[in-house]
Amino acid sequence: MAKSICPLCSNRRSKRACPSLGEQICAVCCGTKRNVEIQCPSDCIYLRSSHTNPPAVVQRQRERDFQFILPLLGGLSERQREIAMLIQWFLRTNRPNELSWTDVDIEQAAKATAETFETSSRGIVYEHRAASLIAERLSTDLKEMIDSKRKDGARITDTDTATALRFIETASRDARHSLEGNDKAYSFLLNRLLGSETENAERTSPKSSGNQKNASSRLILPS
Repeated sequence: MAKSICPLCSNRRSKRACPSLGEQICAVCCGTKRNVEIQCPSDCIYLRSSHTNPPAVVQRQRERDFQFILPLLGGLSERQREIAMLIQWFLRTNRPNELSWTDVDIEQAAKATAETFETSSRGIVYEHRAASLIAERLSTDLKEMIDSKRKDGARITDTDTATALRFIETASRDARHSLEGNDKAYSFLLNRLLGSETENAERTSPKSSGNQKNASSRLILPS
């Protein structure tokens, strides 16, 4: 009987039945692509097991993720880190065009939006445009999100917002050179870093959807 090869990596033997894909995949792809490239159902036995006993390959991936992201965050103030987290939560959980976005789109959108806020901080109203249509739509979404948080009372200055967006620009550019995932390496990074918190909220709270929706709004309080 011929050995089945994993359809995701085309390299290792398929040993696990994936309920999401409806086919056998290897253990490594199951562990590293779970809820990143594979949308796992909540009753998947491997998903449940991973919450209490993450495999070594997943732990190593987490270490690489933090080694990548923490130095970039180190140059931000506490307020700027909060805004950066707010934007990353938005990119992670509010993405109607997720399938069409690439890290280049995120980079271009963050760059154009940062330039708009930098110009505004100098008292000049001018909308900088992103290079592509997809990036321009994302830039518009980012500005609307920031405006909405301000109307809710969050203290978000133009200067701090621009700095946080420059962090997003750098992270989305550098991720595709430093992490796996090709043109969506940064998006996959956000899924890995922020996905576990979302899943924990879903498992522990009967009102998880409301908690998840309001998670980012609590990051920056009026002061």
